[in-house]
Amino acid sequence: MQIALLLFWSGKPLWAVEPGDSTAQSTSIFSSASTPAKSITDLSAFVLVITGIIFLVVFAMLLYSVVRFRGRAMDGGREPAQVYGSMQIELAWTIIPILIVVVLFLATARVIHAIEDAPEPVGALDVIAIGHQYWWEFRYPKLGIVTANELHIPVSNLSHPTPTFLQLLSADADHSFWVPQLAGKTDLIPNHPNRMWMDPQRTGVFLGQCGQYCGTQHAKMLLRVSVDGPEDFARWVRAQQIPAIEDAGAIAGRRVFERNACMNCHQMGGTPANGRFGPDLTHLMSRATIAAGAAENTRDNLRLWIQNPSAIKPGSLMPAMKLSDADLDAVVSYMETLH
Repeated sequence: MQIALLLFWSGKPLWAVEPGDSTAQSTSIFSSASTPAKSITDLSAFVLVITGIIFLVVFAMLLYSVVRFRGRAMDGGREPAQVYGSMQIELAWTIIPILIVVVLFLATARVIHAIEDAPEPVGALDVIAIGHQYWWEFRYPKLGIVTANELHIPVSNLSHPTPTFLQLLSADADHSFWVPQLAGKTDLIPNHPNRMWMDPQRTGVFLGQCGQYCGTQHAKMLLRVSVDGPEDFARWVRAQQIPAIEDAGAIAGRRVFERNACMNCHQMGGTPANGRFGPDLTHLMSRATIAAGAAENTRDNLRLWIQNPSAIKPGSLMPAMKLSDADLDAVVSYMETLH
C-alpha cells in the first residue's frame, strides 16, 4: 500500500496551497529536491526497471507458450512431449531469482545505510518535530523558536551544505512525517524518538502530510516546509525571536483571550498563556495557513475556526469557544496583530 502511495501520489491537497502560491511544489517523489529524496527516487526507478524487465520476460515467455503450443485440430487431442527432471531449468528458476533478490537487497540496504547513518555535520540546523492530534509542533532548540505546522529551513548549497536534522517525537498516537520531495516517510512513535534529515537544494514551499493513520482528522494533518534562502531564513529567525508586538487597539481582544479557555491550551509570548495542548500562537499571522494547513490564514477563516472548528476540520480536538459576536470580533482582531 505504501509503495503504491509513493509511486502514484502526485497531486497535492488543494487546501494545503495558498491561492496564487506559485512557490508551492508538487508532491511527486519523481521531482526530488533533497539528497534523501533523490536516493529514494533513484532506488524506486531502479526497482521499477528490474521488475519491468521481469514482467516483459515472463509475459514474452507466456505469449510464446500460448502461440507455440496452442491446440490444433490435427493434433487429435494428443498430449505434447513432456520434459521431466531438467537440471538446467531447475537451476535457472532457482539461481536467477536469488540473484535478483540479492541485487535488490544490496541496493536497498545501501540507500537505507546512507540515509539512516548519515553523520550530522557542524552547522546543521536542529529541529524537534512533535506530532499531535492533529497538528505539528516545531521547536528550534538552538534558536529559541517554537512554531506550528509550517516548518522553515534554509536551502542547502552543494558547495556549502547546511542540512536540517529533525528529531521526531509524538505527543499521543502514531504519526508519520512525510514530505515526498525532501525525504522518505518516517514514523513518530510515542516514547521512541526517531530522526530524519533533509538538505533541500532549491527554495520554495514543499508539501506533505502525516503518512500514518492517527485518528479522524489524519487526512487534514498537513505539512508545509518553506525552504528559504540564507537571507530570508535569517530574517524569519529574527522575526520569530522577537516577541509579538500587539496593537494597542487590540487590548480588548487580549482580555477575551486571557479570560477564556484559550490560554489553557495555547502558549503566547508576552502573556500568561503557557498551554501545551495547542499550537504556539505568538506569531500566528506569520503562517500562511491555520488548522494544520486545512484553511488559508484569513480573517474570515480564523473567525470561523474560533467560532466552530468542526466547520473546517470535523473531529478537531479544539473546542468551539461559543463567544459572543463582540468578543469573537475582538479576539480575531487581536490575533491579526500577532505577526
